[in-house]
Amino acid sequence: MSNPIIDPKNLVYEKSKVLSDNTMHYCPGCSHGTAHRIIAEVIEEMDRQKETVGVAPVGCAVFIYNYLNVDFAEAAHGRAPALATAIKRLNPEKLVFTYQGDGDLAAIGTAETIHACNRGENIAIIFINNGIYGMTGGQMAPTTLEGMVSSTCPNGRDVAIHGHPLKITEMLALLEGTCYVTRQSVHTAASVRKTKRAVRKAFENSLQGKGTSIVEIVSTCNSGWKMTPHQANLWMEENMFPYYPLGDLKDK
Repeated sequence: MSNPIIDPKNLVYEKSKVLSDNTMHYCPGCSHGTAHRIIAEVIEEMDRQKETVGVAPVGCAVFIYNYLNVDFAEAAHGRAPALATAIKRLNPEKLVFTYQGDGDLAAIGTAETIHACNRGENIAIIFINNGIYGMTGGQMAPTTLEGMVSSTCPNGRDVAIHGHPLKITEMLALLEGTCYVTRQSVHTAASVRKTKRAVRKAFENSLQGKGTSIVEIVSTCNSGWKMTPHQANLWMEENMFPYYPLGDLKDK
């Protein structure tokens, strides 16, 4: 039996054509799938599918190349901003963005992130912050909260031993080369709409040559946090948001 023809006037939602038909493998409740959908919808609405290059790093974020039908380059762990810099400088007309987790962006890639932003490279950085290394076993990340349990700090992060959680987004907002720095989430419908507007603005800034834009998305890792998706969302609201408050940090 053939599928019925849907009257466009009755169409409420349609999967973005920028999303592939591959079934997403992420854990139930993971924020990556929603972030992917937002990016795909923005690229489609901007009509930039053939003129977009994404840079995927190492970690759970790497799999974005499997779900978005745009050109991708894969970078070594933490080096996505450096690779994106080269791609954008060689192809200034392209929309170039990185998609990175907190362990990638704020740990092994700290230098690449800071210097790309300080130079004001015309790229957009999408930063997924779930406070943990999700793919490799739930280890403590630079963004792990004080007292937060991980596989490498089973008694909770101790600032006397491990230092303070790194607010790298606030650091990046201080650099002259950044034009737009914002922190959002995807845990409610309203937050998804705000994040989509932020991603659109970051992409437009990149094309207009305004400098580097960073969109941090505070996220859950319910498998790494050892919680149900519902519990993880509540824990994020009660613990992550007070330390990583949502909203724009810089809009130049």
